[in-house]
Amino acid sequence: MTSLEMRNNILFMRNEFKTTGKFEFPILKKQKINVENLSLISCSNTRANDNKQNKKRGVHFFVDDYRFNGIYNNPEKSLKKYSQYAFLLTPDFSTYSDMNLWRQIESISHSRWVGAFWQNCGLKVIPTISWSVPNSFEFCFDGIERGSIVAVGMIGCKRNKLEFMYGYDAMLEKIKPEKIICYGKPFPEMRGNIIEVDYLASRKAV
Repeated sequence: MTSLEMRNNILFMRNEFKTTGKFEFPILKKQKINVENLSLISCSNTRANDNKQNKKRGVHFFVDDYRFNGIYNNPEKSLKKYSQYAFLLTPDFSTYSDMNLWRQIESISHSRWVGAFWQNCGLKVIPTISWSVPNSFEFCFDGIERGSIVAVGMIGCKRNKLEFMYGYDAMLEKIKPEKIICYGKPFPEMRGNIIEVDYLASRKAV
């Protein structure tokens, strides 16, 4: 592929969506999504031509990164499969505190880009919000319109409650979400319109 072809290759440039913030993350638009009687299915349990009951569910990505890395590298490959479902949470690419910041920025940018791609294809998308230490707050809430429905994961947070709550409160201040889908048992101190999701039930396909 020539240099000119690379500059015209959308999957190389990733510059087709409107951006915001210091790091120019793609913007995820606020969408009206019915989350009453919410039910989620793991991306690992999705399949082509799924049954009617599963198609009424939303898809989450609170699993190991290797299970969904291909979504960013080849987003069109799984588009038809994921378009069956009621809505999609954006991929939860890891932002571990012991990652260098450039890797955390990369994880957030990949998640935002995939979400913007899905929205551009007409799918309903709920952004998954993740953070690590306080210096990640500079970028980890960017690209989300205020008042959006968002999702957070509780798996692995129980041992770092203070750090989690610091980031959670910062997220509330920055995004002011309409509702928060909480994957796992929320801490009693968590404020907002929280919708708790049983993570064990959501790992089971029908």
